[in-house]
Amino acid sequence: MTALTRRRLLQSSAAGAAGLTIAGASLPRPAAAADKVLKIGFLAPLTGEVAAWGLPGLNGCNIWADEVNAAGGIEIGGDTYTVEFVPYDNEYSPDRALAGARKLVLEDEVKFIMMLGGDTWPAVQPFANANGMLVSTLLPSDLSPDTPSLIAPTEVHPIYNVTGVQWLAENFPDAKRVAICAQEDSLGRPSVATYQAAFKVHGMEMVDEIFFDPATTDFAPIMTRMLASNPDVLCLDTAYADFVNLLMEQAFLQGFGGKIISCTFDNYPQVIEKTSVEFVEGTIFQFPDFDDPALEGRVTFTDSQKFWNTYQERFPNTWSAVSWEYASIMSLWVDAAKAAGSVEPGPVLQAMKASPTGQHAFGPAVWWGEELFGINNALVGDWPVVVMNSEGRARIAEFKSIPAWWDAHKETFIETYRAYGEMWDQRA
Repeated sequence: MTALTRRRLLQSSAAGAAGLTIAGASLPRPAAAADKVLKIGFLAPLTGEVAAWGLPGLNGCNIWADEVNAAGGIEIGGDTYTVEFVPYDNEYSPDRALAGARKLVLEDEVKFIMMLGGDTWPAVQPFANANGMLVSTLLPSDLSPDTPSLIAPTEVHPIYNVTGVQWLAENFPDAKRVAICAQEDSLGRPSVATYQAAFKVHGMEMVDEIFFDPATTDFAPIMTRMLASNPDVLCLDTAYADFVNLLMEQAFLQGFGGKIISCTFDNYPQVIEKTSVEFVEGTIFQFPDFDDPALEGRVTFTDSQKFWNTYQERFPNTWSAVSWEYASIMSLWVDAAKAAGSVEPGPVLQAMKASPTGQHAFGPAVWWGEELFGINNALVGDWPVVVMNSEGRARIAEFKSIPAWWDAHKETFIETYRAYGEMWDQRA
């Protein structure tokens, strides 16, 4: 069942993605008063297994750019710019990521590159350093003292996952036994270490840990093994979006009735269609829908509801964890460029880091990370804990402070991270 289901799901996702790209491209570009074009590189997976954390972000950036350009562009240093995102599909391949970085910098002359990061970043790092290119990642585990021009200004994966565990422990104190699984890669490994640290802090026991091959297509055996350990909680870690959906289906088919916690839960309406509202109710994850009333006054978007509505209209049924994140990074970049009076990478980075604090996606934040990454290039603040409700909608249960959790529990976190070989000075 699983291989066929998986193919059908991937085919459905690919068809949807193709349709969305056409829908986005078909929209008329408004005339603008700007006299220069600011090119921003978008170097992320737009096809393949990890496309759910790339393509929706590009869609969100195009919405952001259309609104900016329709308003006349951005004035920086006495010049007015329209914004153009230049995409390059790296297919989550290190070789393609390097080829894309070279094209974006040397041929397209972009001023800033946004990446998902992870397995693709190490190939790009020497080229980015040699060219002084400012690059953003959604995965601060890419950071180290050797990455001075790499920033993680929006997402602090996987650190924010501690807030979900904290909320779970506070609201369901009898849920003690946890079985966890993730694909074996640079997204899964640090995330498992993070969850393990949080489970230790909050008095929970990890009764099974499974790392599976990213090429896995049959998730029935994995779920069977997880359930054999009689867990109170299934943790799906930072498994790829399609993996999470297929694991949820297997948990339903195999009769699991406990709590489920995951980093993401993209395309959850599709899971509800194959399980039930009752089954997904109470699932905990970390990424809100942007029509959530709890976001009002919290996000860097001036109108998160308008962004949500536009996204749903232009790219229906493809909202994911990253739909808003890359666009949120652009808000921070624009503020820094205006302060610097320049679009060049060096002055913009200097302006971003001029203060130890900044405006994070969900409010005030601090530049942080030296104890974990060897460099303070991650912008960290509050993060939402999202829970599926009885109506089949994702809703924010509470915002929790990552810096406060870190200050209280960093010794356990660092000890666990080191045991998994994930500290910056342990990475190859």
